[in-house]
Amino acid sequence: MAELTAPGAIYTIGLNYRRPGEVADPDRPPRPLVYGKAASSFVGDGATLRWDRSLSANVDAEVELGVVIGSAASNVSLDDAMRHVGGYTIVNDVSSRDPWLDGDQWLLGKSMPGFCPAGPHLVPAEAVDPEDLGLGATINGQPIQDGRTSDMRFSIGEIVAFLSRHVELRPGDLIATGTPVRLPTPPGPDRRLQPGDVVTCWIEGIGELTTHIA
Repeated sequence: MAELTAPGAIYTIGLNYRRPGEVADPDRPPRPLVYGKAASSFVGDGATLRWDRSLSANVDAEVELGVVIGSAASNVSLDDAMRHVGGYTIVNDVSSRDPWLDGDQWLLGKSMPGFCPAGPHLVPAEAVDPEDLGLGATINGQPIQDGRTSDMRFSIGEIVAFLSRHVELRPGDLIATGTPVRLPTPPGPDRRLQPGDVVTCWIEGIGELTTHIA
């Protein structure tokens, strides 16, 4: 395993998880929903996250499997897409939930400094099978998410192929592949990040990513 370095570009995929056990999937989008984060939002494991709460008081943490591009990909086929994956990591997709950001300014609401904790490791693609990994997140030790990558609506290969038809993916680019639904149990889906919180994101076979909230 290598330490994760700062990405060149960061892409995030929305609404990419079914509810666990859901067979019919009426909410599946017709194609991957692609958002983005500014590269300047990246921080590593153990970072302390601060932001101007006059801009947003309602901020969430979300665990996501991170895909790091290993070789340039432009208009690649689904059959070839996985050959361009260099490895996997953990992403905490921190996002504002204030309506003026989450409603129509997604890039800004996801790109404040520190809003993309990721790492700590880059696990080589050949060292892990990403198709059915457990992943989850806690706030102060209380679970807020607990899912499996097998509930993804669009596979990693589909996401890479789709993105590569529109943009050139370059080595080191990071794709956050979506997040499981929030658990209904306490602290509940409406619990926002508060000063003093410790967020831990974990993915089976990859490790843990810790972020402190100031």
